[in-house]
Amino acid sequence: MTADISIRPLREGDHADWLRLWTAYLDFYETELPQDVIETAFSRLLSGRPGEFQGLIAEIDRRPVGLAHFLFHRILWSVEDTCYLMDLFADPETRGRGVGRALIEEVHAAARAAGIPGVYWQTQEFNYKGRMLYDKVATRTPFIIYEKNA
Repeated sequence: MTADISIRPLREGDHADWLRLWTAYLDFYETELPQDVIETAFSRLLSGRPGEFQGLIAEIDRRPVGLAHFLFHRILWSVEDTCYLMDLFADPETRGRGVGRALIEEVHAAARAAGIPGVYWQTQEFNYKGRMLYDKVATRTPFIIYEKNA
């Protein structure tokens, strides 16, 4: 079932709704962040500075039900930049209504408008429902991610 979904840029007045969605997203990944990190993230999303993250809000009936955070950045294997979709979340009450797909398509449209040919993202193995959508809208790559912490 496809809902009447609208996607728009994140605004200063979205803080409470963004925080509700962001916290639910972090809960899904069993993660907690310090308050200063959360506030810094929101501030960065609104900065408008080149090379900074951007945020989108998905709404159904003017109620925020999803978010996406993305970043345009350079790569050395192409003349064009690329787009990293870092965070994507749809309120569990709206899953299956097209919110995630609409957010992905809007990020992709923003990338194309900036002359960027592609968008990439990652997810955890256990995100089966998300992966069902991702398998429909994108191509899974063979890359494995490693991380080395301080």
